[in-house]
Amino acid sequence: MATIADVIPRPAGQSGLWSWITTVDHKRIGVLYGTTAFIFLLLGGIEAGVIRLQLAVPDNTLINPDTFNQMFTMHGTTMIFLVIMPLSASFFNFVIPLAIGARDVAFPRLNAFSYWVFLFGGLLLNASFLTNQAPDAGWFSYANLTEKPFSANAGLDYWALGLQVLGISSLAAAFNFIVTIVNMRAPGMSLMRMPLFVWMTLVTSILLVLAFPVITVGLIELTFDRNFGTNFFVPEGGGDPILWQHLFWVFGHPEVYILILPAMGIVSEVLPTFSRKPLFGYPVVVFPA
Repeated sequence: MATIADVIPRPAGQSGLWSWITTVDHKRIGVLYGTTAFIFLLLGGIEAGVIRLQLAVPDNTLINPDTFNQMFTMHGTTMIFLVIMPLSASFFNFVIPLAIGARDVAFPRLNAFSYWVFLFGGLLLNASFLTNQAPDAGWFSYANLTEKPFSANAGLDYWALGLQVLGISSLAAAFNFIVTIVNMRAPGMSLMRMPLFVWMTLVTSILLVLAFPVITVGLIELTFDRNFGTNFFVPEGGGDPILWQHLFWVFGHPEVYILILPAMGIVSEVLPTFSRKPLFGYPVVVFPA
């Protein structure tokens, strides 16, 4: 007599490289974010090492001034957008569903999409090295240093397009975490019962949604200035170089908190756990965030 176990085969778990490429599991995507961020950390560290070697002695000729500017630009961009931010996303992916009692994030496929778009954006940023045309205007990229007369090669085009792609990834992940935290908490877990790390994730995601569209507008205008004859930042054509600074720092000031709040959330969980004491003043920590 056949049993149910004989009729319905047990599904086999996927393994191997293909399982990592096609995964929508939040833990695996967290591992992918962390691993990729570590690889970019090594690259950013090499760039920093070259910079410091050049500055080690006066009149050093290890690299020329153009290469130094390229290393400086790519080091700052790499450490912020390809290391610190994806490391935060790694912790968010791995911890948040477990911390709120959810089986996964709200949109698993969107979560996978955000990782692969991030990887593509990171590779696009660094692809300029393959043609010896890395961006060279500093990671602030103030106008008019970004215009064609001052930076004629395609490096800044790679830079602007790569950051736009990374912005898509960040916005997709941010919306995903906001929906997950707001709608998928376990029964009985009110907002004021959430772990502080979850709060910091929620605030960081909201800041991303508010800040990244602003710098995206600036990057699109920069792309049009360089390639389609517009004059958003060109004084000779009626543009205003200060406009870039306004757009950049409307993004840049929230970016400081986007980078630091996840670390503060981690510390706020680690200290009470290992000291075996509750975190005093929970509302005082939550409401300022």
